[in-house]
Amino acid sequence: MIRFAHTNIISTNWKKLAEFYIKVFNCKPIFPERDLSGIWLDKATNLHHAHLKGIHLALPGYKENPPTLEIFQYTDTLDNLESSINRKGFSHIAFQVDNFEHVISSLIEHGGTLLGEVITTQIPHVGFITFVYAKDIDGNIVEIQHWEK
Repeated sequence: MIRFAHTNIISTNWKKLAEFYIKVFNCKPIFPERDLSGIWLDKATNLHHAHLKGIHLALPGYKENPPTLEIFQYTDTLDNLESSINRKGFSHIAFQVDNFEHVISSLIEHGGTLLGEVITTQIPHVGFITFVYAKDIDGNIVEIQHWEK
């Protein structure tokens, strides 16, 4: 069996970023909060004196055993290049929503920004999608989408 487990986001303020995903996307915290360090973590990460804190957030839309966003903060966090939708590697996460306008308003209210324009288009043999790429408060790209047949 293979089952998706989580996606990790590193932040310089894990509590603030977790609160953003809780408020905007209805993610739910899964306790306990993590405060991890030790030789085992050094070996796993290939870092010296690795220390991280954070929490897992249950992604919305699942009744049992949901995949999670793992929001962590290392004591020593490196800066990264600005997120770009066409950068090689992991690009974005996506949330399918019922109330598109409400989620966009909530994202902006809580410090997120729109990356591009809101688009509505037909995907042949699939349906109509309204979507926008946005950035969370740390600059990570999030797609917000609403589908209709």
